Amino acid sequence: MSEFSKIEIICDMSKFTDLKKTLSQLKVGGMTFTQVLGCGVEKGTKEYEVDENYEMELLPKIEVGVVVATSRVREITEAVKKTLYTGHIGDGKIFVYSIDNIIRVRTGDEGSKAL
Repeated sequence: MSEFSKIEIICDMSKFTDLKKTLSQLKVGGMTFTQVLGCGVEKGTKEYEVDENYEMELLPKIEVGVVVATSRVREITEAVKKTLYTGHIGDGKIFVYSIDNIIRVRTGDEGSKAL
């Protein structure tokens, strides 16, 4: 198993402040934030429209990426799920990837030294 993992979180833009606060409280060392457009299997519909909308509608979302020690993934994803949960369509997705290596360009440091 990899020593590091990337957690990629896609959620509604309105959740950014809460998400940033949660990640800060967990002492996550850094993050990357991107504004994106997208939709899930519901095709960007409201809950009451799911059967009516046949064409995808791309909605404004945010994508937040963090790289952490793999041993912290469960702790962080559980806290993020708690922060984002409303019980309604559009709460978001969390993807977890294994990281083979991290390289800091300025110094050439690799692995944990690069974080």
